[in-house]
This record gives sequence, structure tokens and C-alpha cells, in this order.
Amino acid sequence: MVMKNKIGVMEGRLLPKYQGRYQAHPIGYWQNEFSVAKNLGLDCIEFILDYNDVEQNPLLKDSGIDELQAIIDKTGVAVYTVCADYFMEAPLHSVDSAVADQSQKVMLKLLENSAKLGITDVIIPCIDQSSLETKEAVDRFIEQITKIIPKIEKQNINLSLETDLPPKSFIQLLDRLNSKNITVNYDIGNSAALGFDSDKELEAYGDRITDIHIKDRVLGGGPVTLGEGNANFAKFFNKLKEFDYQGPFIMQAYRDDEGVEIFKKQLDWIGMYLN
Repeated sequence: MVMKNKIGVMEGRLLPKYQGRYQAHPIGYWQNEFSVAKNLGLDCIEFILDYNDVEQNPLLKDSGIDELQAIIDKTGVAVYTVCADYFMEAPLHSVDSAVADQSQKVMLKLLENSAKLGITDVIIPCIDQSSLETKEAVDRFIEQITKIIPKIEKQNINLSLETDLPPKSFIQLLDRLNSKNITVNYDIGNSAALGFDSDKELEAYGDRITDIHIKDRVLGGGPVTLGEGNANFAKFFNKLKEFDYQGPFIMQAYRDDEGVEIFKKQLDWIGMYLN
């Protein structure tokens, strides 16, 4: 692997859990993670936009953007990508038009502020409650995303989709959206849990992946420490070499209540593939 890729971490993984939640934007102490990431030699943090207390997230406040930029400048740890978990709880393609309209407003504000920070990718999770499991859901999603494609193309920000769709259905979705700025977030662990073949996935859309989450899960089950689940890392990284992947590798690996020590062990473990 050519060492041009950035190595980063999902926000909160290097800090004690926020309100006992597995993945969340840690309100009140998110600033502390940048110095920890710097000390670990990481390049970036993938920020989280939660549904809960979204108004307190710096990504949606002008003062927050200024504070975030100051910390980035001070530590040298960048924010290139945003994991917009907000849209799992309030899907853009919700059947409730009030929810969908509010989510569209949140998206537009997020894109406006992301442009100020030079963010390259906003990851839209279409999994769990926001899964695109029906034709109707897909149609509603395409209708909503199509409205903002001119904006992301002008700003050159990718909407990187994370879905539970099999390769054929996913590529059909990408083709229908038909924009260079609609790309793929690839989650190694989630694909393993769904029983997908990473070779077939990469053959379908490997050239459209702009963000990779490093995680391990058991087939049909939850997260485990790297190397203990069903993800075939050797197979995935070997196939990835066929593509000119230039995005970040984001550690979204298994965490405990504290975060740092278990993170260090897994960062060391994955190093044989990232190097």
C-alpha cells in the first residue's frame, strides 16, 4: 500500500464513553481527543454528527467551526470526513415529510460549514433504521439526494454512502444518482457481518470508495477486536491494491469504556496492512 493515505480515528474512540454510548460526539470534552490523536501519530479524526443534542455540535455552529479550526491548526490533526449518524435517526428518506424536511435543512447547514473546514466527505449511513430495504425507500432517498447534488458538486464535497445493499443493488443506486460526488463508504466489519464477498464488492465499486472504516464483526453479530471476527483483512487489502484509493483509513474498531489502550493494540495489529 502506497503511504499516501491518511490514518484516522472515529470521534470518541480515544476518550471515555460519552453517556455510556458506544459511538457519540462527546459533548463538553471533544476537544481533548485531538491531542491524544496527535500523540498516537494519527492524521485525522472523523467527526460525528449525532441526532441527540445536534444543536450543540460544533459542526452546525459558526463559533464551533472557528473553535474546531483553531484546534486543527494547533495540533495538526485534521478533520477530513464527517460521519453523519444524525441521518440514521432522522433519515433523509423518512416517510414522515416533516422529518425529511428537517433533515434536508440539517444537511444543507452541514454542507455549508463542511466547506469552510475543507471537509472532503460526509458519510451518510443507510443502515439499521435508515436502511434502503424497499424500492420505495430507495426512490425517496434518490429524490432527496438529487436536490443537493448541485450543491455538493459545486463545493466538491462527497456524499459517501454506507449501505447494507449487496454489490449489484448498490451500484444500481450509484448509477441512478449519477454524480461523481456520490461515492462509497466501505466498512470492512459491516460487510463481514452481512456475509458479503469483499472481492465482489470492490469489483463493483472499488473505484468509487472515498472513505474506509476499519472494523471487525462476527457474521450476523456485533463488533469484536480486529482479527477476531469474520473480516478477511488480507483478502480486502490485497484486492484494494488494484485501485487508486486515496481516501483515509478510519479506525472504527471495537472499543471499551475508556478507549485508548484497546485502540493502541488494534492500531498496532492493523499496521501490517496499512504499511
